[in-house]
Amino acid sequence: MEWQRQVRYAALLLSIVTASISAVQDQAQPERARLVPISRAKFCVTKGAIEEAEGSRLEVTVPEMRAVVAYSTKPVAEAKLIYLGPTSKDKPLRSGQIRRQFGLKLRAQNGCNLVYAMWRIEPKSELVVSVKLNPGKTTNAECGTNGYSNIKPTRDLGAPRLKEGENHMLRAEMEDTHMRVFIDGKLAWEGDLGRDVLSFDGPSGVRTDNGHFKFQFFSSEPISHRDNPPCHAAEQDE
Repeated sequence: MEWQRQVRYAALLLSIVTASISAVQDQAQPERARLVPISRAKFCVTKGAIEEAEGSRLEVTVPEMRAVVAYSTKPVAEAKLIYLGPTSKDKPLRSGQIRRQFGLKLRAQNGCNLVYAMWRIEPKSELVVSVKLNPGKTTNAECGTNGYSNIKPTRDLGAPRLKEGENHMLRAEMEDTHMRVFIDGKLAWEGDLGRDVLSFDGPSGVRTDNGHFKFQFFSSEPISHRDNPPCHAAEQDE
């Protein structure tokens, strides 16, 4: 019957349109880098300490920890983490503020030039993306805590409060100057970091302040076979 042919035609047309939209969306998404787990031996810890925990997990119990992967990576990092509460002793930032947080580093050329995605717990629960830019400076003795800019997102979908005992996933990735941050597989933050962020480059990394964490860290495989830079401890806070 005519009405049956029309229904079949409409269904066929709908399936074609749906497939076309899906294909366009797939093309619009940047290809994700293949991630590999980063063991303790592959980290350069510049401040504090990272310990090996059960399984393949790592643990931080000190009030201040800074580390980067000890080889060149793509600008992508992911951590599966559990927050186990405050450290036994707090250490304030150079501003005097006590901040409790877990964060990822991208393009971490040194302690003066890098990108941060920080999941803050206290004093305010929030997700903050910032660029630290100090052209020509390489050590914390030279730049201290200067050069920070918090980036205004084009989309900020909010971050859940990071509660004790809960397992979460935090991921940050860059495509040119565009950055996305995901929490538990869902987009939480998106924005453009500006062209200055391309003036430096380096590996991914991790940072914690005043929190006891267990985590697994993932980044890309080495993107260069050049000699890895030496691992130096930081002179001051980032």
